Amino acid sequence: MKQKVYERLEALRELMRRERVAAFIFSSSDPHNSEYVPDRWKGREWISGFDGSAGTVVVTLKHAALWTDSRYFLAAEVQLKDTGIELMKLKMPGTPSVSQWIAQEIYDENDGGITEIGVDGRVNSHSFVEQLKYDLQQSGITVRTNWDPLEELWLDRPDIPNAIIHIHPLKYAGEDAISKIKRIRHEVSLLHGDGILISSLDDIAWTLNLRGTDVHCNPVFVSYLLIEPDKVVLFVDANKLTLEVKQYLCKIGVSVLPYNSISSYLHKDYLAYNILLDPDVTNSYLVNCVDRKRVKIVFGHSPVPAMKAVKNSVEIEGFHQAMLRDGVAMVKFLKWLQPAIEAGGQTEISLDRKLTSLRAQQALFKDISFDTIVGYEAHGAIVHYEATPETDATVDAKGLVLIDSGAQYEDGTTDITRTIALGPVTEEQRHIYTLVLKGHIQLELAKFPVGVSGTQIDALSREAMWREGFNFLHGTGHGVGSYLNVHEGPHQIRMEFMPAPLHAGMIVTDEPGLYLSNKFGVRIENTLLIKKYMKTEFGEFLQMEPLTLCPIDLTPVDITMLLPEEVMWLNNYHQLVYAKLSPYLSVDEREWLKNATKAVEL
Repeated sequence: MKQKVYERLEALRELMRRERVAAFIFSSSDPHNSEYVPDRWKGREWISGFDGSAGTVVVTLKHAALWTDSRYFLAAEVQLKDTGIELMKLKMPGTPSVSQWIAQEIYDENDGGITEIGVDGRVNSHSFVEQLKYDLQQSGITVRTNWDPLEELWLDRPDIPNAIIHIHPLKYAGEDAISKIKRIRHEVSLLHGDGILISSLDDIAWTLNLRGTDVHCNPVFVSYLLIEPDKVVLFVDANKLTLEVKQYLCKIGVSVLPYNSISSYLHKDYLAYNILLDPDVTNSYLVNCVDRKRVKIVFGHSPVPAMKAVKNSVEIEGFHQAMLRDGVAMVKFLKWLQPAIEAGGQTEISLDRKLTSLRAQQALFKDISFDTIVGYEAHGAIVHYEATPETDATVDAKGLVLIDSGAQYEDGTTDITRTIALGPVTEEQRHIYTLVLKGHIQLELAKFPVGVSGTQIDALSREAMWREGFNFLHGTGHGVGSYLNVHEGPHQIRMEFMPAPLHAGMIVTDEPGLYLSNKFGVRIENTLLIKKYMKTEFGEFLQMEPLTLCPIDLTPVDITMLLPEEVMWLNNYHQLVYAKLSPYLSVDEREWLKNATKAVEL
């Protein structure tokens, strides 16, 4: 693979010299600004060999660099070794921005006086491209957006996915598409828009109560949705639509046009006075397709993510049911785990396969919700580690294994992390594990006013760690879709300022962690429901209820480090887990769960 990357970089540079382009930027996105993208748009992975979900590669005529976040620092170092691509660690002191690095490299290289760089406007958002132009203009560098070198270089490039679309039943969606479209039109009018182009694939799936399989682990389909004052148009390849789906779309008043006709439609056939475009989601190419002589563009955040984030009562009940079945699968797995490890022959990949097989036995199971992370000992310190045949480690009856996993059920999406002691652990492991547990519990104990953002409560999960000089750089929590993407906004819980307010009905994860490089990692994650707490003269307050039902390993806990309220929370949670799951377990499984959820005392 290293040799292929070198050859691809050299072939790209030859094209860049021909096109007189000094640098080219490869993002991790697709035309819909997706976090996880279909194979066709994995250009950054193809050119660099780095397969993480987040990262930006810049190639100049002499050098190359990859920017990625702390989740992938260790994995990127391994994958980029001997490729000639330098790792740039985002948010770390001394790391230049993409624009800063490009400006310096072009100045240093001065190769023929070329001062134009390239970025594919079809797969980069309008706001990204405009910010890039602004950042580079003072250096005399211009940005070209109408060239995709991969069209010439990537000879076996995959096609746009073409999987069949399915109707998501109202008994799981809880609100019909006609009602959602009406609400969207109202919200768009408040933003002074007549129409809106929806580019995000999960927003389209939610709006229309449709699901697909175009993206690995995410039940979405490649399309655009245009909502105008008097009509709705879905831009999607017709061969993805069954007769049932065609009839359904007709019934709800949605017409269909080919996926690739969206650009010409915006230029010629969009007849409303103005159109709302989210600059952070809409790609630069489509923004430039709008005929601005006829149509005014209103730039603003799409209202759909915030609407989608607040679950209705049917979706909330679906989450409860999905978590119940997922909890049963987790208990079966955890009961199996220790004897299997002690018998020998188990690896990270075999644990992944076993857990997936147990989930697949549950009703309404559709798929996993992301690639399972099973990191044993040192691999647990690689935040988004995914075992491969080359890295697959034998799992022994000692130390810690970190397992981050989830499933897509037709009535809900799950996401859970447990770190499990497989035998003797060190005092350091016990101490770190308990610090993470304290952070997890303190966030779940939080009470806060309506409208508080995730940033304002993030410190609750970190305070015990900070006291001892520890920290983690990934987010503490993210939204979760209702049989949709496992990562869903706009709300998040993280150190960086995230203004999206928290409201009752939102789903969010609680997943603090600590990672000691080349030693081990610990993360504990539940998925939570934000719900009402109380109303006083000072306003309405919220709290969080755990949806995830699975015991937290007590073996590596240093009880003396826990506060009385933390012990009480742990015992209450385990009592809930046993009460909810035990009716669905065998006698042996109930006995195992009873021991795993036994009360602890200070």
